[in-house]
Amino acid sequence: MDWFNQPEPLAGGMAPPLRVSELSAIIEDLLDDSRLQDIYVKGEVTNYTHHARGHRYFSLSEKGSGHNAAVIRCVLWKSDAERLSFSPTEGMEVTVTGTVRLYAPHGSYQLQIRTMQKAGRGEKCLLVEQWRKDLAAEGLFATERKRPLPRFPQRIGVVTSETGAVIHDIATVVERRYPVEILISPTAVQGEDAHRQIARAIRRLFSRVDLLIVARGGGSFEDLFPFNNPEVVRAIAESPVPVVSAIGHEVDVTLSDLAADIRAPTPSAAAELAVPDQNVLLLRLDEMRIQLGCSLEARLGRGRKEVADLQNRLRPKRVARRLDEKKQVGADLSDRLTRAWENRVGRERLLLAEMKTALEGRSPLAVLARGYCVAEKDGRVVRGAGELLQNDRMRIRFYDGNSQVIVEKVDRES
Repeated sequence: MDWFNQPEPLAGGMAPPLRVSELSAIIEDLLDDSRLQDIYVKGEVTNYTHHARGHRYFSLSEKGSGHNAAVIRCVLWKSDAERLSFSPTEGMEVTVTGTVRLYAPHGSYQLQIRTMQKAGRGEKCLLVEQWRKDLAAEGLFATERKRPLPRFPQRIGVVTSETGAVIHDIATVVERRYPVEILISPTAVQGEDAHRQIARAIRRLFSRVDLLIVARGGGSFEDLFPFNNPEVVRAIAESPVPVVSAIGHEVDVTLSDLAADIRAPTPSAAAELAVPDQNVLLLRLDEMRIQLGCSLEARLGRGRKEVADLQNRLRPKRVARRLDEKKQVGADLSDRLTRAWENRVGRERLLLAEMKTALEGRSPLAVLARGYCVAEKDGRVVRGAGELLQNDRMRIRFYDGNSQVIVEKVDRES
């Protein structure tokens, strides 16, 4: 029921009573104020409890304010607590980000925390987050920028402190796995000016190596802070050769790690990624040598068999026998062709004789040979006496010649 839209108040002018759930809904709506969303709070941890399910419950109070200090209840859910790089303790001053929410079952509000850092890191954390957004917008962390590492590098560049154990660790691994030249570009790895020195050390190796390793040992957030600086990140992104980052411990992730082509959890792991294992390569070469030998032996075996077959086919007696067989086949074929030709010619001759006899029987000369003749006048055959006049000149054609005559008299029969 919507008590706020009642048309009539109750007796005595009082508003109708709210249900508890309705009051909670009003409070929850009020807590949706943007000023209570994703806020940044600094305070002292009190009443800290690490629940068996992984959630963390505690309060934040103003440090050093005594018994009258303002207190707010807080909860850090397990999924967010697993990302912490430290364990909060009673009395620790921290900075957190979170949102104020109503916990209706208890009728209380609490700060649901998303991130937590030890006090003193807060400003730098915000700065790193802003750098991360800006550099990501420039595309420096894009996956498509990542390049594969060279399979067999000839020279590896290492950017790190010249006094730490990093150089020794990398050199030891490289010497054991696949000895190549290591070119060291020393630099300070912490301090106010460290980021400038690191960037210069990276750029000093441009076009002088096949692969770059940027590394330092473990340290606090402040120790690793120079590797978050945009100047270092851009130097890594500008490298003409692939870059492996190995900064801090495995749980530490800097912006330099995001810009590198590949991230290693430790300097030793970076060296293992940088070069192949010569023992594995030698084993693979042995396997390939065996495979090649087997393949060559099989090929030689097939070749020997082909040669033997060819020699067998080319033996003189066998060749002579094959030639005799071919000659016999050729003679037989010649005979068949000759007989076929003679038969064909005989049939053609008989056919021509028949055609000759038929043509000769139809020839006009054959008729003339029987005593007939053909009379022609002015080049045309005279078919009857009605076409002739006295003194007409005619040619009489006989089977063996012709004669010229003059008509003396024409007798026409009725």
